[in-house]
Amino acid sequence: MNSCKKIALIGCGRISRRHVEAIQTNPSLKITVVCDIDAGKAEKLGRELGVPYITDYRQLSGVDVAAVLTPSGMHPKHAAEIAEQTDTPYVLSEKPISLTVREALELFSRIEKAGKTLLPVYQNRYNPLVAMIKELIDSGRLGKIYMFNCNVLWNRNDDYFKIDWHGTREFDGGVLYTQASHYVDMLHFFFGEVDQHRGIGGNLRGLDVFDSVAANMSFTNGVVGSLNTTVSVYEKNYLTEFTLIAEHGTIRLTGTNLNKIDFWNVEGMQRPDMDFTIDHVYGKGHDTLYRYIANDRFEMFPSKEDVLSGVRLMEMLSY
Repeated sequence: MNSCKKIALIGCGRISRRHVEAIQTNPSLKITVVCDIDAGKAEKLGRELGVPYITDYRQLSGVDVAAVLTPSGMHPKHAAEIAEQTDTPYVLSEKPISLTVREALELFSRIEKAGKTLLPVYQNRYNPLVAMIKELIDSGRLGKIYMFNCNVLWNRNDDYFKIDWHGTREFDGGVLYTQASHYVDMLHFFFGEVDQHRGIGGNLRGLDVFDSVAANMSFTNGVVGSLNTTVSVYEKNYLTEFTLIAEHGTIRLTGTNLNKIDFWNVEGMQRPDMDFTIDHVYGKGHDTLYRYIANDRFEMFPSKEDVLSGVRLMEMLSY
């Protein structure tokens, strides 16, 4: 049994709850400190967990992993400074690790120079159904992949965008970054490098960033498809779906976080019994990535080259 790893949570906002849940499922991990520039938020979460709180991450000391859960546009700065100015060996960064390729390159460079390791959060890759589709594609079982369609049709109400950094170009990046970045990464995970692309964005709600994006793309392996994403669905999240059209099969995944097989017609293969229930939009992938951390399986995190390629795709579709 590995010794218990000490985790610091940097940022006590919305996503921190999912990290707390995931960490608490593993007895080999323990949250030992929380941090937020808002002392009230930090104190509240610290009191709830029975751990101390700080308001400056540069005060970190003696933790094994610092999880950066701050506003999207601040991830590169916070992750790099933790690596450079504290003794923390592993820096876990929520998505997106940056809003531009330039920032991502700088982030990796600074962390490498500090002798530390960046662990990017790509929890959707650990979704059992996503992992199953990836295996089917890579094994050749589906034959040629012809086409895909991915829709991420969610709601983020006006109150959500009143929260300081939400909806700003500097710190948010828009629907492809703060909400749908894991699905952009999923397409990259499945199909590789993009050859051609055309994205059209709309900001009908008067934000600094796109609240809706429709993008068509082709990949170097010939696969074509579309990604449609919005945070302007009326009242509540409507649907997340992914449809794959291949030579030897058609598959459609749906559900809160692609947790259900809605349609299955694959040559020589029965529909697998893999549906699972979740009660939030984040899925269960955080549990898996923290299990990898507990077991020192750091090689299971995406490589630098893989991450940079995915950020490049987001940047191409967004600007």
